[in-house]
Amino acid sequence: MTEQAPNGGAAPAQQPTGPQFSVEKIYVKDVSFESPKAPHVFNEQNPPQINMNLNQRVTRLGENVFEVVLGVTLTCTAGEGEGNSVYMVEVQQAGVFGLAGFEPQVADALLGTQCPNVLYPYARQLISDLIQAGGFAPFLLQPINFDALYAEGLRQRQAQAQAAAGGGDLANSETAGNA
Repeated sequence: MTEQAPNGGAAPAQQPTGPQFSVEKIYVKDVSFESPKAPHVFNEQNPPQINMNLNQRVTRLGENVFEVVLGVTLTCTAGEGEGNSVYMVEVQQAGVFGLAGFEPQVADALLGTQCPNVLYPYARQLISDLIQAGGFAPFLLQPINFDALYAEGLRQRQAQAQAAAGGGDLANSETAGNA
């Protein structure tokens, strides 16, 4: 039964209160697959070595709307020396997210942890499909702990800020060099 307003009309819908997190859109922003030595690479006897690189970019689209782009680059090599590339896959999986009512630190944490957690399964599946379409055995990326990556990035940003504020000491400059 619909609640009635005093004038006989329907009561106005209740507006959600408190912080709001929403996934507005998920899409592929960019994708690339290269296998420069195909078809000769299919006879390669050296064990493959996989190297993965992750990056993330956040862009504010509106007051409470953000685009998050999760970049994943996977490079497979076999053997020593130049020209040992088996394949390279680059995927930029993106999403538009709504975040309203959060403190800045909480919003930053959500953009750095929850948004990539939403995007990663899509990127993971696309990478697996591209590798298999390239003629290689199926490959599934392992799960990633974005909470731990965010915490490490936060720690590094704080160390860099302290080094910049204090002129930097030897320990901080060595840490920054190894990052």
